Amino acid sequence: MLKSFKTELRPTEAQKDKIRRSIGICRFLYNQYVARNILLYRMYQRGLLDAHQKHFVTAMDFDKYVNHVLKKRLPWIDQCGSKARKKSLGNAEHAFRRFFHGEGRFPRFKRKSREDVKLYFPKNNQGDWRIWRHKVMIPTLKHVRLKEYGYLPQGATVISGTVSCVAGRYYVSVTVEIDEHSRYNKDCETSYAPSTDGIGIDLGIQSLAVVSNGNVFPNINKSSKVRALEKKLRREQRRLSRKYEMRKKKGGSTAAASANIGKKKRTVQRLHQRLTHIREDHENKVIHEIVKQKPRFITVEDLNVRGMMKNRHLAKAIADERFSSFLQKLKRKAEIIGIELRIVNRFYPSSKRCHACGRIFRDLKLSNRTYRCPACGHAENRDFNASLNLRDATEYQTA
Repeated sequence: MLKSFKTELRPTEAQKDKIRRSIGICRFLYNQYVARNILLYRMYQRGLLDAHQKHFVTAMDFDKYVNHVLKKRLPWIDQCGSKARKKSLGNAEHAFRRFFHGEGRFPRFKRKSREDVKLYFPKNNQGDWRIWRHKVMIPTLKHVRLKEYGYLPQGATVISGTVSCVAGRYYVSVTVEIDEHSRYNKDCETSYAPSTDGIGIDLGIQSLAVVSNGNVFPNINKSSKVRALEKKLRREQRRLSRKYEMRKKKGGSTAAASANIGKKKRTVQRLHQRLTHIREDHENKVIHEIVKQKPRFITVEDLNVRGMMKNRHLAKAIADERFSSFLQKLKRKAEIIGIELRIVNRFYPSSKRCHACGRIFRDLKLSNRTYRCPACGHAENRDFNASLNLRDATEYQTA
């Protein structure tokens, strides 16, 4: 089976310069491809192109234009590997195809500050993507040292890999073929036998997950560590904003001012990255604890996260909880191990239904944290009552 591993690199200064230059070239070509198709589409709208003339350029055709025309005017394009350039153009074409089929928004230009471009390298030669305990062989970058020794599977067959840079730190992600009995394939259990009955999970803001068996997983964003980091992030963002305002008042930009702004932006990016890592780690630990109980099935609710985000009072708290990411990881984990994942319709009244008598309390407010049934008088924690109803739901879809 195929499995991905991601870890941090410790490249030399020359390798860092090579990675930054290659990422910049891939971003430049991506933006050039998007700009070319926007121009052709506008010409077609104005009637300058008829239906028989080509008003959309594919990635393959634009790559030919880069090799035969653009590289002669801009020879520094050749500093980036051809496979990475082709993959960047292929991603741009895929974005346009998704937009044409109504699956995504119109492609936008990539900004340098976003750092969302990755270098793609397939394994073409036998010496490419060899993995040792302390280093990895990457095409065009040669041997690059790893920051974490022994994490990448040694001797495994690598299909492809990507190199990325986030907040001044460099990462490598490889896709390898893992044997079923390999020690790296810890998630795949061929003989899975459930030891407990099914469970229901209610996701919320007060607690990340409330399980029907009584387990409550807290909201990591309410911890003192995350609150302190968010407070520090707000201060650093204000300092960065003041630097921009001072730069505007002076009516120009100096090298020192630009360098200082760049340093402050890197500080803000590192704080964002640290908060993301803390939340991702908490997600992984919660999912591991849920799956470790070996339930027969797991029932969750199909949350309308986009609709929930429209509440401006709770938008930030909902975004920090990362419900979509949590459900995607839980679905993948259950699929690998063999647990049945049940998804209940988003309109199912899990919170408003009394688990004791089954009556639906229509006037239940969001501020009512304790569910009190007006019919039978049953009192229960609101989230725990919802998890019990999800566990016993009879109408669901299997993921």
